[in-house]
Amino acid sequence: MSSIDRFIDEIAPTLTAFRRTFHQQPELGFTEYVTTYLIGKELVNLGFTIHLGKDALDSNHRMGVPSQEFLVPQEERAIQEGVETSWLDKMKGGHTGVVATLDTGKPGPHMAFRFDIDALPITESDDHDLHFPSLTGFHSRNDGVMHACGHDGHAAIGLGVANFLSTYKDQLCGRFTLLFQPAEEGGRGAKAMVKKGWLDDVDYFASGHIGIRDSKLGRVYATTNSFLASSKINVTYKGKAAHAGLEPEKGKNALLAAAAASIHLYTIPRHSDGATRINVGNLQAGAGRNIIADEARLELETRGETTAINQYMLKEALRILQASGDLYGVEAEIDVVGETVEAECNPEWIQWLKEAEKDSPLIYDVRESLPLKASEDVTYMINQVQQQGGSATFMVFGTPLENGHHHHEFDFEEGVLKVAVDALARLILKLSHQKEEVVL
Repeated sequence: MSSIDRFIDEIAPTLTAFRRTFHQQPELGFTEYVTTYLIGKELVNLGFTIHLGKDALDSNHRMGVPSQEFLVPQEERAIQEGVETSWLDKMKGGHTGVVATLDTGKPGPHMAFRFDIDALPITESDDHDLHFPSLTGFHSRNDGVMHACGHDGHAAIGLGVANFLSTYKDQLCGRFTLLFQPAEEGGRGAKAMVKKGWLDDVDYFASGHIGIRDSKLGRVYATTNSFLASSKINVTYKGKAAHAGLEPEKGKNALLAAAAASIHLYTIPRHSDGATRINVGNLQAGAGRNIIADEARLELETRGETTAINQYMLKEALRILQASGDLYGVEAEIDVVGETVEAECNPEWIQWLKEAEKDSPLIYDVRESLPLKASEDVTYMINQVQQQGGSATFMVFGTPLENGHHHHEFDFEEGVLKVAVDALARLILKLSHQKEEVVL
């Protein structure tokens, strides 16, 4: 058994423990105070230099940051859950996420890796018979919030990579940057880290995702294609309340504006140049059956096969949203709260990963590419690295999925954590030395 094989076997229980800890404490985008703290403390112990708060991301380029009314209780919760005041002070106002750097002191490439850490506003299943986290006792402790997309696993994989770098620092060359990114859901966090400059001089960049499609453990897709560009929009219609029976003519019906907009958005013509998507995911309005609704809220998204196609969808959506307000004489407050763009992975990662497969007892089936057909704000990072002359990829690590992503019973096979760390560790070993051949 090689040294790297022993390392993976020894760290496997730790990876599982990390994943279950994060799964129990899920936090929404820009409120990942506890998650950031736990990751940061581990990174410090491993000898990394860490960057928190406004040192980790550009505050002005965050999108969809929650209101102070929402953030303050989350910060109070973080203190109650053990986050040190000195750490929280740097993260206040939704400045979550952490960047860790490690320099071997030897000439070599700059390699960067991104791991997203946020959860979703989903109530997790408490079915002890069907849902493994509930059966095993590590289901979410935060009501209405759940790791239903695998980001708990991504954070654990990131710490596994950090452990590898710390353990084998003397055998590696160059510099390493680990980005534990907040607010991937909704396309809100990556751009803020890009604008801080972390990707400006990176030679090799890799990120990845657990699952996506139901697959076998040990299968790894070296690249991803068909990223959909996307925009996330929040709308508030403000009208005027009135008695629906006594004086209906004095009301301005915000509910009707929202309902009309929801229907008309789906009439946007498809685009001849590629795939489009639109979805209204949330509509809240009104106070009672005999009251003209004075306020209504919509949450929706657009997607396009390219950035240009998505901009077409966004432009049309904004037009319809405004026109629907005008039609019913109500005010429309429209806010674009998240965006992603298109990207393409560099193909050389396919051969690099196939070479790594030859020595790995965990990776048995390297596939060239998986069509994502969804959106990911990692595309900002991929594009930035490539624009500076570097090479970038977004891998997918196969696992059986009984339920799909964003489902209240979502779960994955925890053995995928070992597979992902093994793949990334072997790529690090290869690319760190470039022309050298080193066997661990």
